[in-house]
Amino acid sequence: MVKVSRRTAAAGAALLAFGLAGSAFAQSTVKIGAVYPLSGNAASAGNYEKMAIELAAEVVNNGNAELARMLPFISPTGGLPGLKGAKVQVVVADNQGAPAAGANQTLRLITQEKVAAVIGAYQSGITETTSAIAEKYGIPFVNPESVAANLTERGFKWFFRVTPVAADFAKAYSAFLREQKAAGKKVDSIAIIHENTEYGNSVAKVIAEVFKTDGLNVTQNISYSANSTDVQPQVLQLKEKNPDVAIFISYTSDAILYTKTMKEQNWKPQILIADDAGFNDPKYIKEMGSQVEGLISRTSFAAGKPGSVAAIFDALYKKKTNGDGLEDVSGRGLQGMLVLLDAINRAGSTDPAKIQAALKATDLKQEQMVAGYKGVKFDAKGQNILASSIVTQMRGGQYAPVWPKANATADLVLPYKGW
Repeated sequence: MVKVSRRTAAAGAALLAFGLAGSAFAQSTVKIGAVYPLSGNAASAGNYEKMAIELAAEVVNNGNAELARMLPFISPTGGLPGLKGAKVQVVVADNQGAPAAGANQTLRLITQEKVAAVIGAYQSGITETTSAIAEKYGIPFVNPESVAANLTERGFKWFFRVTPVAADFAKAYSAFLREQKAAGKKVDSIAIIHENTEYGNSVAKVIAEVFKTDGLNVTQNISYSANSTDVQPQVLQLKEKNPDVAIFISYTSDAILYTKTMKEQNWKPQILIADDAGFNDPKYIKEMGSQVEGLISRTSFAAGKPGSVAAIFDALYKKKTNGDGLEDVSGRGLQGMLVLLDAINRAGSTDPAKIQAALKATDLKQEQMVAGYKGVKFDAKGQNILASSIVTQMRGGQYAPVWPKANATADLVLPYKGW
């Protein structure tokens, strides 16, 4: 992790502000850097998120009369109203699924491309290094989707996370499982299976801590590499112990590999839970959806009522992707970009310090959301205190909200059916 002194951050901010602020209104383009895994084991999710972020810029640039009535940074005719119609340019960089590459690409975006802000970077371990570079140079960094607990515990002043975090998910899983236990379902033994980078390790640790406090029994904790090409030993461990509940924290390629191996070994728990990520990737759903009937997962996106912000953007995204609708990761990525664009518009400038101040003052309402959050408002650590999640279940190859009941569009069906 890159440690950043207050003096270094302040100096970087001052230098960049001097170079950027003076020409803010003269610019016809606002450049935003996007650092995502466009190659590597999370490339599918990274590319879907890239398209969602680009869609946000396209809507701002082209204008949308319907959305302009709900989102003040979108005009009917195009361009950011607060910057006299300036257009948005997204400069995309491939972090290759590696922390070092992510840091190098972020440095290039800031020092060579002269971006006004950065958004990224999907995997928590890469967000850790990329946001540290932005902090060093005094550039706002908006994170739509990384959930490792430590990211908002570093004392950073330029880091803003829009998504709910690991503790939120753990509490939701705990409440869900305790409700199933009260209804007579067996949840006496629980296995946590997680990839071993910052994302998997952090989320697994938080879930285990919350479950212990709530009286839920974690009997297995299995760590593995997300780049594994063989997970048969791990599945055989699960088959031998046969836990009632299995919770997977995985990226796309490993989620697919585990699903195929579990089918080969003919093992499935009573309740199978996926911590979003790879299991919600459209690639996974297309390839594996029919084999994981009844899989439980969390999400922050569900297409809203006709005419809502979520429904309008979902339709636009389907048009852009030739039919693929928004899902959890792309929905959160789009939401993060909209938060950043809102702040830049209110700042009326590409001055990093003014964008930072505008982000701190963000107060978006529930009806303005693409993601299913209660709104967006950041605390002193840069965490959105209004972020929230719902529980979904795989039904006929698609996820449907099933819990809590207030958000449900389908009944919960247990035990897990699988293939």
